[in-house]
Amino acid sequence: MDTVFGQRLRQARIMRRLSLRALADATGGKVSHNALARYERGEMSPGSPILLAVAEALGQSTDFFFRPFTVQLGEVRFRKKARLTGGKAEAAREQAADFVERFCEAEELAGDVRTFVPPLPDRATLSLPDQAEAAACELREAWDLGNDPIPSVVGLLESKSIKVCELDVGPDLDGFCAATDAGPLVVLGATTNLPRRRMTSTHELAHVVLPLPDDEKLEEAIVRRFAGAFLLPREAFTDAFGKCRNGVGLRELIELKLTFGASIMAIMKRAEQLELVSVAMFERFCRYASQQGWRKPGQGEPGDDCYNGDETPSRFRQLVWRAVAEQQISLSKGAALLKQDLNSFRRDLKEVIA
Repeated sequence: MDTVFGQRLRQARIMRRLSLRALADATGGKVSHNALARYERGEMSPGSPILLAVAEALGQSTDFFFRPFTVQLGEVRFRKKARLTGGKAEAAREQAADFVERFCEAEELAGDVRTFVPPLPDRATLSLPDQAEAAACELREAWDLGNDPIPSVVGLLESKSIKVCELDVGPDLDGFCAATDAGPLVVLGATTNLPRRRMTSTHELAHVVLPLPDDEKLEEAIVRRFAGAFLLPREAFTDAFGKCRNGVGLRELIELKLTFGASIMAIMKRAEQLELVSVAMFERFCRYASQQGWRKPGQGEPGDDCYNGDETPSRFRQLVWRAVAEQQISLSKGAALLKQDLNSFRRDLKEVIA
């Protein structure tokens, strides 16, 4: 039968994307893959030497394997065009589940448990992409955002009690979201392209706050329209871009990128949606962007290195640092929550409180 140890062993192995044989090899042959399989099924338990070897091979503390499961992660929906392999997708899901548990523990230890309040509780299910325009305006109004550009999308999500996690499972992960019994979770890939991260964060926000149709193709069309309308609100964007444009220069597009924190492609798409440029002009731009290589996966655009926003999740770290500073937890417990070694955690903490 399943045991906490067996489930944690499987979770840790999946997070590291190791097969049973690969894990057995990583222990230096101290345990066989057959024994590991029996541990996972709860048919037997390891002694201390084996436990230490397995924990070291998986990069976990021994305490991890006996930590009760406290939070349930709901269905995870990756984007239809996501290029994640099955192993990477499974690893991302288990890493996200582990993160939420540690986050919730930090909230409880710091005495700062927050509850997400749905901002659009009476919103009818969206059935057309055009309806996303009104939904974006309604959300800005509900959250008192006005029409100004959003300084930090990740910061906004965290301020509204949406947990945000950054995972590095390779360049194929943009992001995903999931419901948990501790509130919504948004997971972002470890990209350094901030305009792309802002769009991904807003895309996942749409999945969190909007009542969306069951049709996946229509759902994604609505979400994309919402993300553009939320990051580039009609009135402010029209004032900045101008009406009835017959041409646009690269320097101008870079300045708009710096203002709104959106990619040049997103800016031009938004201009086409609002009929500030013609469809023909937008298509010419897309051909030009393709020739320049801007639309290739992993390729950047002009001005990417000029946008200096901050889209790094910070609330989890702040909760842990606060709990240590208030002597609610030990240094070693804080390091364990953040999955840092004690020396690096101590250095980070000195920068915060010394």
